[in-house]
Amino acid sequence: MKALVEYVAKSLVEHPEAVRVREMRQKDRILLELSVAKEDMGRVIGRSGRVANALRTLLRVVAEREGCPVTLDVVEP
Repeated sequence: MKALVEYVAKSLVEHPEAVRVREMRQKDRILLELSVAKEDMGRVIGRSGRVANALRTLLRVVAEREGCPVTLDVVEP
């Protein structure tokens, strides 16, 4: 799942070298933190959060197949 988020984020931004995805495990859940360059935040979040929500939906589908819930947070650089 980490690789999926990283791939999609790098495809969206102008500075793919600044994309960082941190994976943390909490009890029965995976937390992914996505960090991008400051000027790319709008591209990753999208208008009204549409891009970020679409990415979360995609992750939910993958997580359902693997049987482990996942949460995606976009954090400020």
